[in-house]
Formats: sequence, C-alpha cells, structure tokens
Amino acid sequence: MEAEMEKVPGTKIMRETGSHPAVASIGQYGHIMLFFGSASQNLTQEIGSYLGVEPGDYKRTTFENENIFIQLQESVRGQDVYLVQTMASPIHDNIMEMLIMIDALKRDSAGRINVVIPYMTYTRSDKKDQPRVPITARLIANMIEVAGVDRYITIDLHAGQIQGFFNIPGDVLTAFHLLCDYMKEKEVKDLVVVAADLGFAKKARNWAEHLGTPLGIIEKRRLFNTGQAEALTIIGDVKDKNVLLVDDEVLTGGTITKAVDLLRSEGAQDIYLAFTHALLGQDAPQRLAKLNLKEIITTNTLPVPESKQLPNMTVLSIAPLLGEVILRSHEGRSVGQLFNE
Repeated sequence: MEAEMEKVPGTKIMRETGSHPAVASIGQYGHIMLFFGSASQNLTQEIGSYLGVEPGDYKRTTFENENIFIQLQESVRGQDVYLVQTMASPIHDNIMEMLIMIDALKRDSAGRINVVIPYMTYTRSDKKDQPRVPITARLIANMIEVAGVDRYITIDLHAGQIQGFFNIPGDVLTAFHLLCDYMKEKEVKDLVVVAADLGFAKKARNWAEHLGTPLGIIEKRRLFNTGQAEALTIIGDVKDKNVLLVDDEVLTGGTITKAVDLLRSEGAQDIYLAFTHALLGQDAPQRLAKLNLKEIITTNTLPVPESKQLPNMTVLSIAPLLGEVILRSHEGRSVGQLFNE
C-alpha cells in the first residue's frame, strides 16, 4: 500500500504522513539530541514531535544573586546537540541562559553543538551609523562563537549582512514560504502586496511574484528627534484593492498603524498583515486591535501568549521547517533543496 504523503509547511518537499524521520538516524556526530531554553520550550516540544525525539532534561537554578546555574540531567558525550533558544523577553536573561547552557554542553563533550535561534535580537544594531556607537549584532555573534557553538540556525535576520558577523557555518532560513503559502491558499481577489517601508521592498517583491500580484511600497522616514516613524506616501495603486501589508517584525505597532491609516486614505479595501517575528510590545496588541484588519498572520519564532493573541490573528508554526533543517544538518544533506534552491 502506497504511503500517504504531506507537504512540510514552509518548504517545497513532501514527507510520509505521521513519520518521525530522526528516530533511528545516526550521523557523524551520533544521535540528535534536543534541548530548549526557557523561551522556547513549547516550540522545542513541537520540533521533537516532528523528529520523534524527546527533548533532553536539565535543571536550571537561579540563585538570590540572580546567577543562573545549569546542570544537564543526561549525558551528551559525542552526540549531535541542538539547543533551541529564541531571544524573547526577558532578553538578557535568555541570552545569558543560552550561553551558560552552551558551556555546559561543551564541557560534557558534546560531539557538535548547534544553536537554533528562531529570533535573534539586536539585529538592528548592525552598523556604525552614528558616532561612538556599538555594533551589537556582531557582539552577540562573537559571544555565541566564544561559548563553543559549532553551527547556528536562525530565521529572517533583519539584515542579511549579519551572516558575515559569524565565523562559523549556519543556516539563515526564512518564514516567507510558510506565510506566503498560507496567504496563497486564501485566493484573495484584487490583491496588492505592500511593503511597510523601503527597506522591505526587495522581500516584498518576492511576495508579489509568488502571489502574482502588483507591488506597492510605503515610503516613510523616522523623525530625528523622537525616532518615531512617519508614513509619507504610497508608491503604487491600492484604490479599491485588497492589501497584504508585509514586514519582518512588529514591536510597537506604530509603523503599521501609520501604514494602515495611509492605505485606507488611499482607498484600500480589506487589509491583511503578515510578518515573521511577533515581538508585540506592551501596547502593540491594543493598537493592532483598533486597526480593523481582515487578518494578522505571523509565526511562533517568538512565543505569543494568549493575552497578546487577537481574534483575527493566525500564528503559524515554524517547528516543521526547523525540524526538517535539523534533520538535514544532522545527516549532511542540502537545506537549499527544501526550497528548490
């Protein structure tokens, strides 16, 4: 009887329905072992379910002086270890926890240490664009390397050049296929893809090509004194069109609010919003709720608690994508083949 196949979300490949591909997989570095940081427990459980691998056990203690202590509860000697930790709030606590876990894995003689960072923070600090300022994204990359990581996996870096800050190999993935395929299935008529700003125009063009729609771009500038974004004008026609507004992340919702106001003033009809990283600061859900968007589509690269989920919000899981990339990394197979590259 022929096996039933299903598409792996976020990729272009098929796999056997209900299969667990990593159960018996032994690579150059032994078996796959999964560990999670405090910010990624649920996501790691999903990845483990996809692979057929139970996450490893460890004990975390936080002392009264706020020092973090990690003790692994099982041996990782000679194994291919994948530590999943997104850089969610509290950011600095989670970064420090990740570095300490990496050191614990290294000192227990792991065969290879891979860190999976669905969202990497400080990526906006990627260049010296003012006098006397740091390049913090480079500092984060340096810390990860010095801690003892052999390979990294991340999703949708804010700036592509950040890959060059690492001196170790890695896979920089994108949630574009996951989000775009979801939107394609909706078959929205008279759709226009609109980039939230000029910096996202190139990626928005990929959206428009994949969906077969026109492209629009919102031109904006940030006010020098306050740093707040001010939407100025739309390059493209949205009058009497449905709009898919795309960006990489949403923190305060300020840019999106101005963009939606501008789109409505230009005669746009239903407006959809799609982005990868749901940072969603304290007031962001309330701002988004007031915009009367048709649908908000994002992913779980960052945990989205129920208190921040809106009735019109869809959170897509990147666990199958990460699970398949982990498997291919472990077995030494091409990751680009997942996207016909």
